[in-house]
Amino acid sequence: MVRFKNRYIVLEIIPHSKEDKQLMLKNTALSHAVQQKVQQLYGDFGVAAIKDGFDAKYCNSYTKIAMLKIRHGPHKFVLRAIPLINDVGGRFVKMNILYIGATMKHCFLFIRKHQEKKLEQFWSKLRTETERKEMETVLMTLTPAMKDFK
Repeated sequence: MVRFKNRYIVLEIIPHSKEDKQLMLKNTALSHAVQQKVQQLYGDFGVAAIKDGFDAKYCNSYTKIAMLKIRHGPHKFVLRAIPLINDVGGRFVKMNILYIGATMKHCFLFIRKHQEKKLEQFWSKLRTETERKEMETVLMTLTPAMKDFK
């Protein structure tokens, strides 16, 4: 039996306008935006190459972190298309690639470390202990898929 290798791409999605404090991310909107950009750059060949095994696995609207799953090989099309995406779900955004991993476990560990760094930055700005607790619950809330990788 043939083993299919996958790549997992961790993204940071930054809204252009500062008034969008909480960007509502949906897996379908993110995957549709990536597929549209690959279609624009590589045509039907690119879309057909990435279609099998492509999925948006994780989107956090508070931290603006997302994770994509793509097969090894066609992942290069997606890697070249991601920095050029400027519209997700009707909102103007900028996308940065933070990490590329071969397993979900390593990507979730990276996301956890990244969110802990963000939490430390926010804690210096917060005054009361209740604000700190609220920020910690928002940033460090794990999805059911992430809880297995503590």
